[in-house]
Amino acid sequence: MKAPALLRIGLVLCVLLLIVVAAVVLRSGDKPSAKAHSADLEYLKAVNSVAPLQDPELLFVLMTQFVNSNLQGEGAEFFSARLREYEPKLTPVQKSLYLGIIGLLRAQHASSVPLLRRYGYVKDTIARLDQAKQLSGGQVFVVNWIAGVVHTELPGYFHQRKAAQEELAWCMEHADKAPHSAWLREVYYHLGKLALNDGDTAKAHEYLLRSGYSDFDHPITLATPFSEDRASGHAFAPRRITEVVPRRIYTLSGFEFTEYYFVVSKDGHELIGIDAGTRPDFAKGAYEALQAYAPGLPPLTTIFITHAHWDHVGGHSYFRSLNPRPQFYGRGNYQEEFEKEFNGPDVFAKQFFGERFSAEDVLSYKPDITIDNRTDLNVGGSKVELIPARGGETHDAMLIYLPDEKVMFMGDVIMPYLGAPFAEEGDLQGLLDALDTVVSRNPQYLLHGHEPLTRVFNSPVILGHLKTDLAWLRDQVLIAIRRGVERAGIHQLNLIPPDLLATQPDAYEPYFILREHVIDRIYDQNVGYWEANLQGLAHPNRTDRAELLVDYLGLSEAQIVKAADRLAADGKYEMAADLIESAEAKFPDSVSLKRAKRFAYLKLMEKNQNTDPFKFIIYSGRIREQTPQINAQK
Repeated sequence: MKAPALLRIGLVLCVLLLIVVAAVVLRSGDKPSAKAHSADLEYLKAVNSVAPLQDPELLFVLMTQFVNSNLQGEGAEFFSARLREYEPKLTPVQKSLYLGIIGLLRAQHASSVPLLRRYGYVKDTIARLDQAKQLSGGQVFVVNWIAGVVHTELPGYFHQRKAAQEELAWCMEHADKAPHSAWLREVYYHLGKLALNDGDTAKAHEYLLRSGYSDFDHPITLATPFSEDRASGHAFAPRRITEVVPRRIYTLSGFEFTEYYFVVSKDGHELIGIDAGTRPDFAKGAYEALQAYAPGLPPLTTIFITHAHWDHVGGHSYFRSLNPRPQFYGRGNYQEEFEKEFNGPDVFAKQFFGERFSAEDVLSYKPDITIDNRTDLNVGGSKVELIPARGGETHDAMLIYLPDEKVMFMGDVIMPYLGAPFAEEGDLQGLLDALDTVVSRNPQYLLHGHEPLTRVFNSPVILGHLKTDLAWLRDQVLIAIRRGVERAGIHQLNLIPPDLLATQPDAYEPYFILREHVIDRIYDQNVGYWEANLQGLAHPNRTDRAELLVDYLGLSEAQIVKAADRLAADGKYEMAADLIESAEAKFPDSVSLKRAKRFAYLKLMEKNQNTDPFKFIIYSGRIREQTPQINAQK
């Protein structure tokens, strides 16, 4: 009798030991305290609760919000409820995406599950990932990616190493099925972790190098097309050249901060450029890449400038050095834009455009031919309509329309920030008027100044919806301002236009991307330097706040770090970063503060990796974090 009893006790102890080890190894943040959800999270839950989304991108944006907020358990329950509700309407592939997301959220939530339930909880999570792969036929990149990442992170006694290796290897072999090539970053990173676990340090570091990460202690997951480099600045996408109209209209993405467009004229004798890039060296690299991609192109004779921002004219000197020298068409009021650009703080330029950016490259720009009224041109047999506009980013905007090809070059008319966030510009009414102009032409292709804008704001139908939605939003913000609601309070209202959820699924993501910045710009333009909440009456600086924390409240370095860690556990990374920035003056050499600061800004990068590139840039810059570009393998 004793032997079976001891055996049973031994088995129980073994299981408990496995559970305890899992608690240590499974990746998860501290359990968050009860807190109100952000307006962004509530918005994303709302649009995901109407009906199955045809475009799965907002599924993954919401998943990222749950993960970043340390609400993985709630997220798993939310997506499980949607799966049950929508299941009769879902295709097998759609079901596989829901199951993959649920599996990832459950895996990260596992350490919060009671010990005696945890082992079974993880086994059930593995089963869901297996079901997702079966439903997708093993052919959906994102499903394999999720499974490979989760299986890599599981402790060895779950026996998922082989599955992880196969799933990640499949992702490498089928990179062309990824949403973009930068999804390979985590594939390389996790293959490196597997190699490290197997004792193959050479292979591990080879994979680590390919991932772009500096070490294997990386607390965030990045599946963003964005990249950051001190020398070259920010790029919105991996490098690629595509043909919007075969052998006629070329798009160059990822060569720098902005897009390049080139059009072969209808008679085939002239090449037309749209915008001139940020720096002469960038312009040279992009143009030479185009010539290598499409040998035998005609000479570049004409360049149309959509607006005179840094990243659209700074490379003009390279193009002017060509023979023949192209003619530049631009708005006559471009110098007014220069004044706004260069009257603001100049501390951001090199973060955005790289260390070799020079303001002189921009300020030396001058159009050869100025456009102040709607103008029809014929360039090599191609009809071109030049349409001056006042918004929404700059007052020197110019839409460029090719009516025969039904292509509208938008520039940054609908840049979500309504002007650079650190410059006093932007015109919402100008944007609404420009949307009317575009919709009236009903172009087939909308080509914007930056790759994400072309993906998101991609049809006149969407622009028509947005005009109504943004006009409604403006009215609501102005009402709130008159009531004395502070800016943060307006954001917390989670303002959703009355018809958006029911009738405008194509506008869910565009409106979400615009909403925060439209609120900020309207608030900035309608509230003086004394705000209703008394902000602006006094001018405490970071040194004053450091004195408040340390000299008056008596907080020690350890207490400040602990508070920052608690804020981070609750997903309040902005507050954690602000606390640390305020305290740094008192503890300039603190290693623990530097660690907490780095973690907070990394998590802010993770949070904004697919929805707010400018925040991604700024947060990266605060900790000098580089995110190398990952391009498709040739």
